[in-house]
Amino acid sequence: MACIVMALQLRVGAEADAPHMTGSSPGGDIDSMLMMRAADGDIAAFEELVRRNQAGAWALAWRCLSDSAEAKDVVQDAFLKIYRAASRYKPTSTFRTYLSRVVTRLCLDREAKKRPLYMDVLPQVADISRGPEALVIDAELRNAVRRCIARLPAHQRVAIVLRQYDGMSYDEIAEVLELSPKAVDSLLQRARDTLRKCLAAYRDS
Repeated sequence: MACIVMALQLRVGAEADAPHMTGSSPGGDIDSMLMMRAADGDIAAFEELVRRNQAGAWALAWRCLSDSAEAKDVVQDAFLKIYRAASRYKPTSTFRTYLSRVVTRLCLDREAKKRPLYMDVLPQVADISRGPEALVIDAELRNAVRRCIARLPAHQRVAIVLRQYDGMSYDEIAEVLELSPKAVDSLLQRARDTLRKCLAAYRDS
């Protein structure tokens, strides 16, 4: 267990430039293979699985919770939960979908207990080829989008994050949230309507 705890010392500050589940873990078949090896007791395989997926998992949790410290705690809890259940793992879906389901469940559990009051900002690299006024406007818009997303109801926020940031299909989101694709479509539609109104208010302010 000590080795697993060491593997979960997330370097989120250094890896904040890898904000998508898809980008942080190329090669879903490799992840499933590593998970199967971990199920057979291969700790080194699980440590590699953590290394490959921790940045994307943290980014997903951060966008759901709007709090970097809480996101780190969720990712640690998620990987420990996955490790403890490794012997029961069945590759019925991609590991990415499995990990997303565990992370979002933990986020939703936290949201049910406490709604975050603020959103910290993920560091981004500026496009220095653009003028300073354009960069300021872009930064303000990004922050407005993040704050509007943070105000969405928990399930709508998770659905929009999985769709817009992680690029998941409706079927994948349905599997993560344990809903039907039709319910996912309804969640996304309501989320987009709310975001449009929120951003309209931002533009008018």
